[in-house]
Amino acid sequence: MIEEQSLIKVGMADLNVGGPYHLIRTTGLGSCVGVTLYDPVKKLAGMAHVMLPSSDIAREGQLNIAKFADTAVPELLRKLLELGAMRSRLVAKMAGGSQMFAFAGGNDTMRIGPRNVEACKEALERLEIPLIAEDTGGSTGRTIEIACSTGILYIRSVQKGVKEL
Repeated sequence: MIEEQSLIKVGMADLNVGGPYHLIRTTGLGSCVGVTLYDPVKKLAGMAHVMLPSSDIAREGQLNIAKFADTAVPELLRKLLELGAMRSRLVAKMAGGSQMFAFAGGNDTMRIGPRNVEACKEALERLEIPLIAEDTGGSTGRTIEIACSTGILYIRSVQKGVKEL
């Protein structure tokens, strides 16, 4: 976590991209998933803070494409390609997808975290981007940041301290 880098903040249901001198951070990942894409040659990275698995459940009105796994991951790819990333070099890492609350019964709609993880993996598979590391599941919240200069994903949680992927 190098101080000379400029910080790009990604909010909830948001996404952004950066270059070699950026650090991209999102906070408050509970059941949400932070998905990152990285081009190691150009040192370009992007991050999406995905809240829900599918845009099929979106209500009428303006669709926030960063909110859903099926729309956020392709948009992140589009933005990185626009910056000069090469699709064949991109790799993905992700964190989050916790089951923050215990629910009685096997109601699938309450498994938001695990469903978000599955949906992000499906979106990456469809785009043929390899997922090379993940820190998902459990019952803890996370803050993540990716250093565009190295591609290292730093994951902070109260229970586990700082972890690097």
